[in-house]
Amino acid sequence: MENYTLEIAGLKRTLSFVKINDRLAYASFVVISDTKLVEAVAPLLAERIKDCDVIVTAEAKGIALAYEVSKQLKLERFVVARKSVKSYMKDPVSVSVHSITTFDEQRLYLDGSDIPYLKDKRVCLLDDVVSTGESLNALEALVTKAGGIIQTRAAILAEGDAADRDDLVFLQKLPLFAINENDEYEEI
Repeated sequence: MENYTLEIAGLKRTLSFVKINDRLAYASFVVISDTKLVEAVAPLLAERIKDCDVIVTAEAKGIALAYEVSKQLKLERFVVARKSVKSYMKDPVSVSVHSITTFDEQRLYLDGSDIPYLKDKRVCLLDDVVSTGESLNALEALVTKAGGIIQTRAAILAEGDAADRDDLVFLQKLPLFAINENDEYEEI
């Protein structure tokens, strides 16, 4: 198998493999520029997200999805945790994160001006794919610092063991892949 074919919401996408190490790989799912896919999955996610006042996502792959899900839920705005401090940010708060798709530790930053939109609000943490859960944990820490109440954790795909989580709303499982001695990828 050279690529993985994902079928979701009536659409097919071909995903390339990315090695995590010599024995393990994931299928790279990049949703940020896939308008048709975002439009197809957003209503399905919105149906499963209950009683939230605001969507929070991490920069950058979740932004288009957060926009479309927020529209579906008729929310006025959503909040983006940034990967760097921007000049317009007032009193940013931050946490560290290390996800499966990044090699080094990163930080996520929340603009202090977003805190009023989160304080005492029911929050849905939204990501494209949840694998180790580290990105969601970082978002949760930021929202908690801002006084928000985590209501829902949601993603398009749950990768590997994340599909076994009972606190995650997702549309479909995305497998991880073992790399055999012939350098072939086998679904785990």
